[in-house]
Amino acid sequence: MSDTPFGFGLPPEEPDDGDEGKKKDQESGGGQGPANPFGFGGLPGAGGFGGGPGGPGADNPFAAMFGSLNPNDLGAAFQQLGQMLSYEGGPVNWDMAKQIARQTVSQGSPDGTKDTSVGPADLKAVEEAVRLADLWLDDATSLPSGAASAVAWSRAEWVEATLPAWKELVDPVAERVGTAMGDVLPEEMQAMAGPLIGMMRSMGGAMFGTQIGQAVGVLAGEVVGSSDIGLPLGPAGKAALLPVNVETFGKDLSVPQEEVRLYLALREAAHQRLFAHVPWLRSHLFGAVDGYARGIKVDTAKLEDVVGQFDPQNPEQMQEALQQGMFQPEDTPEQKAALARLETALALVEGWVDAVVHAAAKPRLSSADALRETLRRRRASGGPAEQTFATLIGLELRPRRLRDASRLWASLTDARGVDGRDGLWAHPDMLPTATDLDDPDGFVHREQIDFSELDKMLGEAADKPDLKKKDEAEDKAEEEDDGKGDDAG
Repeated sequence: MSDTPFGFGLPPEEPDDGDEGKKKDQESGGGQGPANPFGFGGLPGAGGFGGGPGGPGADNPFAAMFGSLNPNDLGAAFQQLGQMLSYEGGPVNWDMAKQIARQTVSQGSPDGTKDTSVGPADLKAVEEAVRLADLWLDDATSLPSGAASAVAWSRAEWVEATLPAWKELVDPVAERVGTAMGDVLPEEMQAMAGPLIGMMRSMGGAMFGTQIGQAVGVLAGEVVGSSDIGLPLGPAGKAALLPVNVETFGKDLSVPQEEVRLYLALREAAHQRLFAHVPWLRSHLFGAVDGYARGIKVDTAKLEDVVGQFDPQNPEQMQEALQQGMFQPEDTPEQKAALARLETALALVEGWVDAVVHAAAKPRLSSADALRETLRRRRASGGPAEQTFATLIGLELRPRRLRDASRLWASLTDARGVDGRDGLWAHPDMLPTATDLDDPDGFVHREQIDFSELDKMLGEAADKPDLKKKDEAEDKAEEEDDGKGDDAG
């Protein structure tokens, strides 16, 4: 898998791979592809598709696509192309994504480990770890258990369980790309190219299906649970661990495997509590992702180059072209605000989990400090979950915000106690802001509005009989006064 599956990266003047990126760009002729997939070389205004008058495919549009193929490969090429062009669903071909993700999982991870079915012993170990983790967390947070069950997943099962959440995250970005793919045609061809636009959008759905499938498949070989990314990816109420990945994670840590499993179970169970008992949090996070995605700008010039490089015999060519960076955030106040909201929300979730888990594990696990620092460094160095999330929507969760948020939650615990700290999740307006993360002491000692108490007071006032009678009497008096006024008139 490429490091940037959807082409997110630095602006063009600062390619991700520095001099190597510039070298590749020069070698590829500035992004112009060697073949003309649609045979537009002889059409006016179609130079952006990589052919130009008299270019490849100008006389025979199919020669550019299939002329160099071995006859034995034609069947496979037509089948692959048919899958791409027959898709008529949403902005991402999720059937293709699922198929590719499972194929990627079956090939094994880069460290050589293979996916294995979960046996009864693994399931029992996960269930016991989550049960003990929930017991320890009772002392560290006022939020009750959010895990109705504990499950042990294979990598393939993780793919199946998390695809619905990935769909919700990726579709807003892919929708913008699908629209842009229909806009790369020259203006004079727009009116007569209806079927072609539909075909290009089908290609876009296939492209995204391929990329998200590879990304999720590779990520399945690295994640240890359903919440590594800081978002609720799995079904509600299911605390999940992946035994094969948990074992790989702890292999070189010189920590007993039971302690590694228990610490990771603490993190998974803490996430489950937060998302189960803060009902607005999931929609708040996913809405922030959607808001950020709506501000992403698609570089249509680069998209033209990508389309121009399509070759059924070498589909990886299009994938490599996307690595140059096709999406960039709009440099507007609205987009910056959306980015700040999303980064802060994710940092607050991860910081709370970090602080709560440390409070629960520190008195009980001798390896608590080491495991905490290992996970922090994993995130700080761009761990697999963070990298995949960054490539999906062009966003990185800054480790500095994570550590600041963790310190703020710990300070709140000291100043207000567990109940006072967790009470801030009652309403989104009560949570710390990005500015508060810069000044945690100022936030900790500031008076907070208790929205729950205010709602309770208003509800009680509305239900009091004497107030109801008073309101009815006042309404009746107003009606009588209006009637007298009419008679006088």
